[in-house]
Amino acid sequence: MDYHEFFSQFRYLSERPGIGGSIKTQPEDFVVIEDPLPQIFEGRKHAIFLLKKRNWDTMSAVKEIAKRAGISYRDIGFAGTKDRHAVTYQYISVPAGAREAVENVQIRDIELRFVSYGRFIKLGHLIGNRFRIIVRNVNERAFERTKEIVHELREKGGFPNYFGYQRFGERRVTNHLIGKLLLQGDFEGAARLFLGAHEGGMEGDEARRHFWETGDVEKALEEFPNFLRYERTMLHRYKETGSWRRAFLSLPMPILRIFIHAYQSYLFNLYVSRRIERGIPLNEALVGDIVVQVKGGIPYRDRTYRVTKTNIGFVNEKIRRGEAAVSGPLFGFAMRRAKGLPGKLEGEILDEEGITLDTFRKLPKPMAEPGGRRELLIRPLGLTYGHIPGTGMCFRFFLPKGVYATSVLREIMKDH
Repeated sequence: MDYHEFFSQFRYLSERPGIGGSIKTQPEDFVVIEDPLPQIFEGRKHAIFLLKKRNWDTMSAVKEIAKRAGISYRDIGFAGTKDRHAVTYQYISVPAGAREAVENVQIRDIELRFVSYGRFIKLGHLIGNRFRIIVRNVNERAFERTKEIVHELREKGGFPNYFGYQRFGERRVTNHLIGKLLLQGDFEGAARLFLGAHEGGMEGDEARRHFWETGDVEKALEEFPNFLRYERTMLHRYKETGSWRRAFLSLPMPILRIFIHAYQSYLFNLYVSRRIERGIPLNEALVGDIVVQVKGGIPYRDRTYRVTKTNIGFVNEKIRRGEAAVSGPLFGFAMRRAKGLPGKLEGEILDEEGITLDTFRKLPKPMAEPGGRRELLIRPLGLTYGHIPGTGMCFRFFLPKGVYATSVLREIMKDH
């Protein structure tokens, strides 16, 4: 299953036909520029670099920079992972003493520019991202259709805030399935899927297929290409310990958490889709909903309040003014649950999946997920678009952290 097929299960909010087309035909068609928190520039213990990369995922780029500079990749901080098939700009921090070594690093399709000294950058240390995206091979009425869709979605309060396909895997849509197996304590099943899932058309698929069919670790170590570094790390660790649990826990924590986050994201997308399907509004709070505060178009997901019969009028007025947003569940052991009809829908999804919120507490400690809330709708800031003759449509906009440009474009393209 590719991501087009996977995403076909999630409902569109807009009803008008899309413009079609394709994104990321070449990396320069998808440009991402990070807006960091100003606080990262406070202090002197770390050197802050602007990292420009092309056709690199963030984690692979960080590991390669660390290797060339002679430091541990754990000493390099970054605020968020950026698309691989793109040209992206983001900030990274390295120990101040490693500044010169990092400045001397030369890697193809990676540029590093020292900006200033500051603090260690942690995941989440950003406001959001600016995007410039080209959509090629569009419908001949692309501009008019875009205008109609944008108008319709403004009337409905915004774009559905689905997690994008990057969360689940572009060709091997397996991250959420691995996450569920890990939650269930089935480390062997999760390992088999992580190592053996093969969709065809990717280097290493034949080796993956052999492992899927045989489970032969020795043979896999002979056949898996060196660039599958995480897979090879797991295989070596299993060979040493005979434990798939220990093998999984040998992976870097950001990689491990991707699987759990992907499963949380899948359940959130299901919630949004079912709310659309059942005609439960996304831009109007119901009694029992949990609402997040919004300031200047930026949602504050840690500032939530419950909608009651007493405050519902006040809350919906704030939503209309763009000062609040209805939220959906990021399931976890400390998540604030909705009540009423929204709460019933949350419970229905948990029951179907055979999990409880406490399931997220039973993961190995570093992976345990408290969960939270996420706004159902997002309004891209500064959205502009235009038709480029002979090329396609160009879109520019800003999104808060954790929001996917591909999900904004999905409503306009209707490509799933």
